[in-house]
Amino acid sequence: MSIPELRNLVNGAFAPAKEGGLLDNLGPATGGVIARIPRSTKADVDAAVAAAKAALPGWAKTSVAERAALLDRVADRLEARLDELAALESRDTGKPVSLAKSLDIPRAVANFRFFADLARTGTSESSAMADALNYTQRSPAGVCALVTPWNLPLYLLSWKTAPALAMGNTLVAKPSELTPMTASVLAEILMEAGCPPGVFNLVHGLGAEAGDALVSHPDVALVSFTGGTATGAKVAAAAAPQFKKLSLELGGKNPSLVFADCDFDKTVAGVVRAAFLNQGQICLCGSRILVERALHDRFVDALLAELKTWPVGDPSDPATKIGATISAGHREKVEGYLKLAAEEGGMIRCGGRRPHLPAPFDQGFFLEPTVITGLGAACRTATEEIFGPVVTVHPFDTEAEAIQMANGTKYGLAASVWTSDLGRAHRVAQALESGMVWVNTWLHRDLRVPFGGVKASGMGREGGRYSLEFFSEAKNICIKLD
Repeated sequence: MSIPELRNLVNGAFAPAKEGGLLDNLGPATGGVIARIPRSTKADVDAAVAAAKAALPGWAKTSVAERAALLDRVADRLEARLDELAALESRDTGKPVSLAKSLDIPRAVANFRFFADLARTGTSESSAMADALNYTQRSPAGVCALVTPWNLPLYLLSWKTAPALAMGNTLVAKPSELTPMTASVLAEILMEAGCPPGVFNLVHGLGAEAGDALVSHPDVALVSFTGGTATGAKVAAAAAPQFKKLSLELGGKNPSLVFADCDFDKTVAGVVRAAFLNQGQICLCGSRILVERALHDRFVDALLAELKTWPVGDPSDPATKIGATISAGHREKVEGYLKLAAEEGGMIRCGGRRPHLPAPFDQGFFLEPTVITGLGAACRTATEEIFGPVVTVHPFDTEAEAIQMANGTKYGLAASVWTSDLGRAHRVAQALESGMVWVNTWLHRDLRVPFGGVKASGMGREGGRYSLEFFSEAKNICIKLD
């Protein structure tokens, strides 16, 4: 079977990189080359930004109704290709097809429909004075750079693209070079849906080449970045001197706080899902499990039993719950933390090995889900982001100790609290240094609410009206009344 070669989308036309370079895109489940993508350089970025800049005045003048209609047409086309896109996302990321079909692609559809509806119903703010009327006009921010990661490729690209287009901006998207395929399909669908040339542009390539050129480009007014904290710091350093609008959704080391009065069975199932969904490769995953000491041993036993119902293997098998990690290098990074955990005195209670799978999956980047106990809450394994199918479990004695342990990292993205005491739920949630807290659930998302973290987990918020505000500039207009 021939290997497809993807193309950049610049000014409504698909084309290879100007210098002709290509990168291999490996399938995590088999380790084989599944596509080749343009190795774009500054010249490709310059062309894409120029196209977006030229298209901005015309797109900014379109009505909200026209923009929202485009988003709805995109949603319809994504939904019609759900099975195809889910299979493509699974092939590109190594995640189970069942997960892509139930989460990733439906959420992309929902993102376009949600922001279409929100844009239509949006109203301007106004404030009356005794002798004047103030109202707020929102204008496009300009050319927007959207930089997205490999763990939820279409999900997160749609989360940025939909509100940015709804507010009249033009875009240059740079998806991860590890998972480029659904971004290319989205570009095709946008063209089919009638997106004008230059309004949405797509540039593939490496972060150090195409990504750096994009976020530092003087004609880019706004950068929305989702990815690792170290890379986010570089993005911020490039954007700040040019006073670009900036949103950074970065890493996490999220705690799940389990109290002895929780609904035990629901908590076990919920905490396992929070820990291992998408092979633990979601920025929101609860990779630190803090358990009240009276419940600790029983909870660990139940955790291990529940994991036996999470098979590892062929992502196309509906029974599979754990697919492959994203790359050989990433798996090695995760395995490095398993060695570190042993040095720090931890005990691997299950997993920690590469599973024995039949061909072609024996060449894939699989790792068994791993539970580690016996570590101090302040050690490196328990405080540094691993971003894989690994959790550490720690006992605590008091509510205050649980909060202290939960807050004891440089991150502050998300947390979950599991208790039947409503007062405790409020107290603990309010005391956690986290942008988001779930109580007795995890990843239960309302698209209207703010999404983002504190400390090293990022800056800014997206979601609902927060996204519309971020992807626009506010102007106050004061009318004097005689």
